[in-house]
Amino acid sequence: MLELRPNCEWCGCDLPPDSLEARICSYEFTYCATCVEEVLHNVCATCGGGLVPRPIRPKTNHRPQKKLGLGFHPASTERVTSQWTPEDVESFSKKLSGIPPEER
Repeated sequence: MLELRPNCEWCGCDLPPDSLEARICSYEFTYCATCVEEVLHNVCATCGGGLVPRPIRPKTNHRPQKKLGLGFHPASTERVTSQWTPEDVESFSKKLSGIPPEER
């Protein structure tokens, strides 16, 4: 199940479950669109992968026979902060940003 983290791990801004600004990598590290574009340059600060828009989990269950939606699978409330320094991130993203995510 995809973990919907509540904040950008770089700047700390709130990213509620329905945010169109949330971006994730394949390991679910989560950032806002602004940080992805202006700081990370589409390079996950931890894994080096690309970042894509996070899917929106439906608010309600639309299939009575299933237990789906935020009511059954709520977003995480645990805030996560990047362990990397600005210098680490700048160096890491500079090294990888010229390589397409599918070739990293």
